[in-house]
Amino acid sequence: MWTDAHCHIPYNGVDEAVIAHAADAGVTRLISVGTDLAQSIAAIEVADRHAGVWATAGVHPHDASGGIEGIEALLSHPRVVGVGECGLDYHYEHSPREAQREVFAAQIALAHRHGLALVIHTREAWDDTFALLEAETMPERTVFHCFTGGPAEARRALDIGAMLSFSGIVTFKGAADVREAAALCPLDRFTVETDAPYLAPVPHRGRTNTPAWVPFVGEAVAGAMGLAVQVVEEASTANAARLFDLT
Repeated sequence: MWTDAHCHIPYNGVDEAVIAHAADAGVTRLISVGTDLAQSIAAIEVADRHAGVWATAGVHPHDASGGIEGIEALLSHPRVVGVGECGLDYHYEHSPREAQREVFAAQIALAHRHGLALVIHTREAWDDTFALLEAETMPERTVFHCFTGGPAEARRALDIGAMLSFSGIVTFKGAADVREAAALCPLDRFTVETDAPYLAPVPHRGRTNTPAWVPFVGEAVAGAMGLAVQVVEEASTANAARLFDLT
């Protein structure tokens, strides 16, 4: 049994076929992640219809300029297990950096207030991300989604108690740093994800991603760790259940 610890459902108006395809591939638990108010509501609606799907609610740094109005009202829903994805993205800067920092800090506070996991997106903003987590106090259950750093960033995240979530990037030829990060990650401190519909893993790179392909991510992580795939499957599923309190 695999868990896709971070995907975006529905996308392209599809959820039933995507979830069925995942189940056929042994991916029986999905965390559908919100990126703004509308997507968060849609993710919750999908989770309400499917026992193996849970949702998060949050505002992506790209949309930080719009604030987080309406997000907190969603956090008491029984199928919501996390806040985010939220964080900092200095690569595209679709929202000003100051707005990103303010909205990230506000969502850290929401995770504390509601006792939920914090799902972090960070790109080219490691120092500011770690600084904000220190200033606002990182929630006990925190994950760096779609981890794109190397060993140095992995150690910083692990040292403060966060988990790392590996996506299809770990399968890419040019992602040796990410594989090195996976190699040093303890067995109880990681999850696997697709980030579907983005970042399809090899051998499907360039196609629309789907949660059914999370085993390809797991296989690459197992290779980096030098472990059997079944060990990674069992550990990542247990870690996701603990991270998101999937009771």
